[in-house]
Parts: sequence; C-alpha cells; structure tokens
Amino acid sequence: MNLSELKSRTPRQHGKRVGRGGKRGTFSGGGTKGQKSRAGAYVRPGFRGGDNRIWQLFPKQRGASKKPGSNKPHVKHRHYQLKRDKSAVFNLDFFNRFEDGQVVSPKILAEQGWISKLEKNVKVLSNGDLKKKLDFEGFKFSKSASEKILKSGSVIK
Repeated sequence: MNLSELKSRTPRQHGKRVGRGGKRGTFSGGGTKGQKSRAGAYVRPGFRGGDNRIWQLFPKQRGASKKPGSNKPHVKHRHYQLKRDKSAVFNLDFFNRFEDGQVVSPKILAEQGWISKLEKNVKVLSNGDLKKKLDFEGFKFSKSASEKILKSGSVIK
C-alpha cells in the first residue's frame, strides 16, 4: 500500500460557493444592488451611510457650555444621559429592626446585604418613626430625619 492509495473514511465537504450560478438564483443570497450586494462588500463599524458618526453627536468631555455669542446653553443630545451615582435611601422606620443601643453604619448594612459594598452614600429620610435609641455613623440625613432621630434619644456621629 502506498500513500497515494489511502482514502479517507469521511468525504471532504466544500464550503458553498455563493454567486456562481446554479440553484441559488441570480442574486445568490446577496440581495439586489447596494454596497452589501457587491463582491468583497464591507461596511466598516460606525459607518452610518455618510451621516455623522454617533459619537460625534454627543457633547464633549467638559459638558454643556454656552455657545459663543449666544445666551442659550448648549443642549445635550437627546440620547445622551449622565450616569450619576445615586445614594441608597432608607426611611426611619427601617431602623426599628435593630436592637436598642446598637451602632448602625453603612458597613453594617452592607454586611447584612441591604446595600452593595460599592455604594458610597447612604441617606436616611424621615418617613415613619424611630422607636429605638441607636447610634448612627456615616450616614447622610435629611433635616426632618435628623430632628426625629435626636427627639427619639438616638445619637448622630
């Protein structure tokens, strides 16, 4: 037996040759006319048919400034939104689940799974009543919440 006499057990499969006539019809799956129907067609990423690229429509790094010689501020693009870090919000009645005299901080809330560890700001709002005396550390408070906390005998550090 020679190498030239070896035959594979599985027949070779060739890729479909598109656009060479035959059973696929005249356009052979490429569609009619236009850039993408031509041989070697390629539309680069970000190309919008000669229109401005999408990132050119957005305001630049420094934000909204006035246009020169005008009193109107520069209007941001309608699809452009600033992503702000919003603070986690808790109402006063939430803290009734803690024991009297316990020190409450954002770190403790993160350990118990009420907030993610990445959240920087935790704010306390005044909805509900605080029925226990607690020590608060590292929170931001609304004015009415801080008044209610001090009235209940709790301490803000």
